[in-house]
Amino acid sequence: MKNNISIRALTKRFAGFSLENVSLNVPAGYVVGFIGENGAGKSTTIKSVLGLVNPDGGTIEVFGKDIRALTREDKNKIGAVLGENCLPENLTVKDVSCVMRRVFSAWDEAEFYSLADRFALPRDKKIKDFSRGMRQKAALAVALSHGAELLVLDEPTSGLDPVARDEILDILYDFMQKESRSVFISSHIVTDLEKLCDYIAFIHDGRLVFMEEKDALSEKYGIFRGSSEELGALGRESVAAFMRGDFGMSALVYRRKVPAGTSLDRASVEDIMLYFARGERV
Repeated sequence: MKNNISIRALTKRFAGFSLENVSLNVPAGYVVGFIGENGAGKSTTIKSVLGLVNPDGGTIEVFGKDIRALTREDKNKIGAVLGENCLPENLTVKDVSCVMRRVFSAWDEAEFYSLADRFALPRDKKIKDFSRGMRQKAALAVALSHGAELLVLDEPTSGLDPVARDEILDILYDFMQKESRSVFISSHIVTDLEKLCDYIAFIHDGRLVFMEEKDALSEKYGIFRGSSEELGALGRESVAAFMRGDFGMSALVYRRKVPAGTSLDRASVEDIMLYFARGERV
C-alpha cells in the first residue's frame, strides 16, 4: 500500500513535554483521524509533517520523499489548515486569491471562488472581521484550491455549528473520490471523525497508543458494566482499562477475551479514547 505520509519514530522534546517514537502512516486513498487530549502532541506531529517544527529524531516522508527533499511542485500538492488564524487578517477574500495565485503554481481561482460562495464568504470583507467559523472555511477553501493530493487539517471544524461541520465533511467526501488522495485530520469532535475516517490514530501524553481501522475498533472493544466482583471474574487479560463509579464499575474490554455471552455495550471511538486517557489499568 502506498503511503502519502509515513512517520517513523518521530521524537520532539520541549520543556515539560516530549513527543516520543511516534510512528504512523496515512495511506493513499484513505482518511486518518488523529485524536488525543489538548497537549497530547497532535499539533506538534502535524507541524512536523509540514516542516514547521524540526524533530529531534525520526523520519517523515511525504509522497515517498523525505520532507526536506520535497520540491515546490510536491508542496503544491499539500493543502493545510492550521486553526482559524492561518490567513493574514487584513486581507479580503479577493486579496487572498491574488496572493495565493503567486504562491501556488496550480492555483485555481474559479474553484476558490466557488468554495467561497458555497461557504457564504463575502469577497470584500477582511478576514479579521470574519467569525471564527468563517475563518476556518476560508482556510479550507484555500487548501482545496491548488490541486492538493494530501490534506493536513488541524481542527478544521473547530468553532463551527453542526450544519457547517456537516457541509465541510461533505466537501471532504467529495475530495476523497480520487483514489490517490489522502486526508490527515485532527479534531476534538470525535463524532465527525467517526463519520469520515477509515483509520483512527490515538496519541496520549506524547506517545501513540494505537492506529487501527475505525470499523475494527468497535469489533475489538466493548464496554462492560457491573460490580467489581463481576469485573474481576472476566480476567485481567480481558480488560484494557476501567473506571470506578458511584454504582459500580465500567471497563473497556477486549471482546474476544471475555467469556461468551457477556453483555457488552458498543464502544465508540470517544469511549475508547476516554478509557485509555482517564481509566485505570489492571
